[in-house]
Amino acid sequence: MGSLRGKTLFITGASRGIGLAIALRAAREGANVAVVAKTDVPHPKLPGTVHTAVAEIEAAGGRGLACVTDIRLEEQVQAAVDQTVAAFGGIDILVNNASAIQLTGTVDTEMKRFDLMHAVNVRGTFLCSKLCIPHLKQAANPHILNLSPPLNLDPKWFKNHVAYTMSKYGMSMCVLGMAAELAESGIAVNALWPRTTIATAALLNLLGGEQAVAHSRKPEIVADAAYAILVRASRSCTGNFFVDEHVLQAEGVTDFEPYSVTPNAKLQPDFFV
Repeated sequence: MGSLRGKTLFITGASRGIGLAIALRAAREGANVAVVAKTDVPHPKLPGTVHTAVAEIEAAGGRGLACVTDIRLEEQVQAAVDQTVAAFGGIDILVNNASAIQLTGTVDTEMKRFDLMHAVNVRGTFLCSKLCIPHLKQAANPHILNLSPPLNLDPKWFKNHVAYTMSKYGMSMCVLGMAAELAESGIAVNALWPRTTIATAALLNLLGGEQAVAHSRKPEIVADAAYAILVRASRSCTGNFFVDEHVLQAEGVTDFEPYSVTPNAKLQPDFFV
């Protein structure tokens, strides 16, 4: 097992939720983290900004960099990449975490929401990967990690929210293709997905409220699983569709109760597991 000390992570959507949890897990190892997100000033309904995330990262022992970025826009992503390389000397790890969600059927999905999900989830993931790869090729143990589900063409994963599933599977198809494309360069490309719902602002505000949160796990389980993946040798750990609980079981974790929001609560399985 390696370490993330001194490594530089470029994490999209890192101002809150799972992205921030991954950033803080890396920061405790002494990593550098570029917080790549849109929230520059406090949002009325969502916690955290790029600046509060950087403060938390530095309090945890890492070095943070605020990159106010809309990952749909190539010039903004390029500026964030350039800013990160200038500040930290390179990029070792890309975490494609930023995501847009709307769980509606075909008729009820407005085209602006369809476009947003595909622009953020698929195009944003592809764009960030494209612009980080030249720097990852220079790194000692480079990784790309997409927060996306295992590919499964069973219609049950599509029928209730086909637009969202298409966009998340687009991220997973990036894993499938880029893992093969970048194998000779030694860049690992993997996906990670939670076995249960995770207590995030999206779950609270959009996907079930406090009741759903009560039957979920904390973002730290995904962060610990991400850490376990990102310290593995990139040439021998690529093209995988990991599930957080399975990753940690392989690391010897047997007690998952500390990750539960509510002690001993019945957990809600995630949409794609």
